[in-house]
Amino acid sequence: MALPWHLYLMASLYILAGLNHFRVPRVYARMIPPAFPSPKTLNYISGAAEIILGILICIPEYASFAAWGIIALLIAIFPANVYMYINEKAGMGVPKWVLFIRLPLQLLLLYWAWLYTKF
Repeated sequence: MALPWHLYLMASLYILAGLNHFRVPRVYARMIPPAFPSPKTLNYISGAAEIILGILICIPEYASFAAWGIIALLIAIFPANVYMYINEKAGMGVPKWVLFIRLPLQLLLLYWAWLYTKF
């Protein structure tokens, strides 16, 4: 079964984002709310998850599993997006309106991943 081009676009975005977690770990660790333990470790785990899920979604036998994994990951990282919005230091100078728009954007990303749960 041939996978649609937009699935490969999604995969690329997650793989690149995941690699960025290892390239600039302090930036990502700063986004993690203080209520969560070990921000460095959580950063590396979420980065590795993005890379692995991005790869797996390109393999037809694993695409549905990976899509559900991406959905779980998006839900798990949502508190970091909220924290970035409410904490200026975590927001790293990104305009408040951009950080606000990221919140409902998560719903679109969830929907996009959900489209591939049926593969």
